[in-house]
Amino acid sequence: MSDPISTIRNLGPASEQSFARAGIHTADALRALGADAAYARLLAAGTRPHFIGYYALVMGLQGRPWNDCQGDEKAALRRRFDAIRSASKGGADPARSALEAALDAIGVIERRR
Repeated sequence: MSDPISTIRNLGPASEQSFARAGIHTADALRALGADAAYARLLAAGTRPHFIGYYALVMGLQGRPWNDCQGDEKAALRRRFDAIRSASKGGADPARSALEAALDAIGVIERRR
């Protein structure tokens, strides 16, 4: 039996549930997939894109605190996040207004259910 996902830094019970819905059940499976592929699976499973959640995952897989991401590194992660989001079928929600989309992009809007 492998360690649960919540043993990875920055990832707790809510993350564990989201990854389970995406078919990722262990820390080893998450590490094997890597941040980008795992995040793409989260989006495919219906998780709303959220940049902070993405970079918290990246930092966690590196054993770093979520808020350790700064400057050029953060900008590069934003480009990767945007590419993953664009490739995802669930990345765009046409029912959202332009303002809602902008707020979602910066991670300050409440999730719709």
